[in-house]
Amino acid sequence: MRALFVRHQERVYRFVLRLVGSQQVAEDLVSEVFLDIWRHAAKFQARSQVSTWILAIARFKVLTSLRRRDTDQLDEVTAAALEDPGDDPEITIQKKERSDFLRKCLSRLSPEHREIIDLVYYHEMAIREIAEIVGIPENTVKTRMFHARKRLSALLSAADVDRSWPTEARAST
Repeated sequence: MRALFVRHQERVYRFVLRLVGSQQVAEDLVSEVFLDIWRHAAKFQARSQVSTWILAIARFKVLTSLRRRDTDQLDEVTAAALEDPGDDPEITIQKKERSDFLRKCLSRLSPEHREIIDLVYYHEMAIREIAEIVGIPENTVKTRMFHARKRLSALLSAADVDRSWPTEARAST
């Protein structure tokens, strides 16, 4: 169990944090996820990868928590960007501004679209794995991905942000 926790805790934490937007809630949910894994390990049937099974449990915990909290929609996606120690202050500020702006754009997506974007780009998961985690058909994952990209592109275009995003964004955030 310790090896499983060490291997997957950070990934689960980041996934949960992006969905709930609160470090405290994310930490609590991660604890609950691994407690459930420990309690129900015998139910794992190896029909998928362990990481897929764990993220599905985490997703279920997040959805349950959000229903209980009875709050507004998911508020924002928190990027897990590590600063490059070689960056000078100007580049660090530009990266932070880009990250903040992208986070604002992502927060304007529906929760379903944000979830798909998170699993595809931050967790680099395959369509099949995402379908299994979210509990929807693969074609629905593809459709949501298409619409999420289209909406994100529209938000960036409306802000006059170049898709290649050079060191400076042309939009003010």
